[in-house]
Amino acid sequence: MTSHATGSRDEWLAARLELLQTEKTLTRMSDEAARQRQALPWVRIDKDYRFDTRDGPASLAELFAGRTQLIVYHFMFGPDYRAGCPSCSAIADGFDGIAVHLQNHDVAFAAVSRAPLAHLVAYATRMGWTFPWVSSNGSDFNYDFGVAFTEAQQYEIGIAYNYRQEPAKVRLAANASADPAPAAPSGPEIAAAMTGTDVATYARERPGVSAFALQDGAVHHTYSTFSRGLDDLWGMYKWLDRAPKGRNEPGMWLRRRDEYGVA
Repeated sequence: MTSHATGSRDEWLAARLELLQTEKTLTRMSDEAARQRQALPWVRIDKDYRFDTRDGPASLAELFAGRTQLIVYHFMFGPDYRAGCPSCSAIADGFDGIAVHLQNHDVAFAAVSRAPLAHLVAYATRMGWTFPWVSSNGSDFNYDFGVAFTEAQQYEIGIAYNYRQEPAKVRLAANASADPAPAAPSGPEIAAAMTGTDVATYARERPGVSAFALQDGAVHHTYSTFSRGLDDLWGMYKWLDRAPKGRNEPGMWLRRRDEYGVA
């Protein structure tokens, strides 16, 4: 049972008005961050990235589908995954609703993953999704945009993700003895198991969003964000932030929407 302070309506209103000033400051800061995003210099892309789509092979420019702007969600679904990342799946539940509005405001939208297209189509069918989802399998796209990494990067160099360098991981010996009293599974362990992989394989894929512009026939990279930078695009969390107990995440509670209530 949660114990929380109670008070009169007048006390609540006074506290709410104080909070309102904080929220207004946050709104103004958000507006300024958006201005700075749009002021970033554009970087021309000359590499010929190829994707597999439901309509056949496509270039990065062709993903714009006649529009001048493109937003890509880097969906964690690697070639060795048996199912999509549960967190990416949760955020993707909102894509169908927003994609149609973006497409009618000169912004194309697509999710991109390294898994073969057939795996993406099967999973999208399971989840009931219709938004554009393309495969970059065999392409450097995910590697070049900082959301896919090699074993060498993971164990020898260290992964550079979210504009920070992670230390190289220690590779466990194949015959390493198991912990006789293992702790409860961590969030990454649970998420990895839900994708049918081990933690190391799961962690070589990462989530993110990248934006591109098409100008004079050339594609330019304009923006990317990763990790907690995706929070504002994840509608569920913005609702939870306004619930009485907030995100209330003592552990890995998230499941795919067709798995809740399944023992």
